[in-house]
Amino acid sequence: MRILVIQQKRIGDVLTSTIICNNLKTKFPDAVIDYMCYPNSVDVLLENPNIDNIIPLSNKIRKSYPSLFKFIFEIRRKKYNAVIDVYSKLETNLITAFSGAKYKVSYHKWYTKIFYNYTYERFDAIASEHGLAIENRLLLLRPFISEKITDVKPKIFLKESEINEAKQLLKSHNIDAEKPLIMFGILGSEVYKTYPLEGMAKIIDFTVTKTNATIIFNYIPNQKEQALEVYNYCSEETKKHIVFDLYCTELRPFLALLSQCEMLIGNEGGAVNMAKALDIPTFSIFTPSVRKETWQLFENEAKNASIHLKDLKPEIYEQHTEQYIKEHTFDFYAEYPLPLMLEKLETYFKEYKN
Repeated sequence: MRILVIQQKRIGDVLTSTIICNNLKTKFPDAVIDYMCYPNSVDVLLENPNIDNIIPLSNKIRKSYPSLFKFIFEIRRKKYNAVIDVYSKLETNLITAFSGAKYKVSYHKWYTKIFYNYTYERFDAIASEHGLAIENRLLLLRPFISEKITDVKPKIFLKESEINEAKQLLKSHNIDAEKPLIMFGILGSEVYKTYPLEGMAKIIDFTVTKTNATIIFNYIPNQKEQALEVYNYCSEETKKHIVFDLYCTELRPFLALLSQCEMLIGNEGGAVNMAKALDIPTFSIFTPSVRKETWQLFENEAKNASIHLKDLKPEIYEQHTEQYIKEHTFDFYAEYPLPLMLEKLETYFKEYKN
């Protein structure tokens, strides 16, 4: 059996959809399972023993119809028995429809019966200890697995050599191995997913006061100016705990470095999902417009916690649409009461340590 899983979009989405591959390989150990994604997400899939081949679909191919149709027929020649399209946009509709697969699986939309023969309505509001992003992906396994699925956590696989390189990197920056090392996700993947920088600095100050930890920031070179802004907002005492120039420019070294941290604190997004896949504890701050029911993953575990405006002021979501809240993100970020956030963070430190 040959199976293709398609998940374009961001790293968090790509990583979450690996649970499909993990469970298919358990059910069909002899199957060849391929994974199609954007090139910038490939690194979170490397070394996963449940994925046989990674197929990048670049913007250059997507934005040229001749290139896209050439790509589609290359996929058809692979003779997949099943295509599971988690993304379900025009280019992946076409890839699936022309694949020749017996099983063409995706989510239900008004037009999807044209392209797929197995479609499922996404869960919108059910009780879930895992989060709807997980539950909705498990739906797409229904044509293949009838029994209850218990392997629901995405995983990142690192080589020993990558971990050793991360340890050497820490040593080269004279990181005190006796102190906790905490990574801060100071910047979101987009402006509207970034908690105000001055407020983030106050959270870092509080963390240092409560933990005496060494702090490193998650940022890339073109974000250095914003990272420096956060650093400058921090107190002079906190600055002594921050190793500002310790960061990674590539994803695999970043993952290895993250694996050596005590925890990750910061904006909800790809880094939080990667930390969870590495079994690193997380405390995340949600942007007001992201649905918490979908992405508050594995918060049944004490080591994962988050804060969302909907938890603090649910009446706002009765008065405004998600689109309105997104368009006025920074107005609504101002509604987050910092004292309550710090109180919840302190509780998290205590519960996690216990």
